[in-house]
Amino acid sequence: MQLRNVQLDDVDAYVRMRCDPTMMADLGGPLPREDMEDKVRRDVHKATADRDWTKMIIPDPAAPEVVAGTVTIWSHDTEDGPMSEIGWMVLPEFQGRGLAKLAVRTLLEQARDEDRWGLVHAFPATSNGPSNGICRSLGFQFIDERNVTFADRVLQANHWAISASTATALTRR
Repeated sequence: MQLRNVQLDDVDAYVRMRCDPTMMADLGGPLPREDMEDKVRRDVHKATADRDWTKMIIPDPAAPEVVAGTVTIWSHDTEDGPMSEIGWMVLPEFQGRGLAKLAVRTLLEQARDEDRWGLVHAFPATSNGPSNGICRSLGFQFIDERNVTFADRVLQANHWAISASTATALTRR
């Protein structure tokens, strides 16, 4: 598995992830197809400027054109100040192979090695057992259950957090 920055030609992967009812079931349903080119452009711009780490998950480096999903760390403002957040999506045909867990671990290890992002939060839907399992297995601490907003939708989520700078156990899990 390898991670690479999002590119302008990743629109098809975004459509397959974000516009599919099954993929988006825990996130309030599919997003509009017509918004995906702009979303990819914004993500490429932020990744190029090193404001966000938006990475495409490549399951086999020998076939770099095959994308399994995304993993992203970004910072945003909240009522309590800036917050670093991580999120991930893996296409159905690649699920169950451990790619999401490996991608999350890899990005957190990079954050640790670069001493960046500080406390990293994750908000998987309460109904998303696999994503909550990733948080648990990688050493995130459960904070609480709360409503979060994603794509102008309010979702019930579990709030997890991990300190990227001290996440030394990641390489052993």
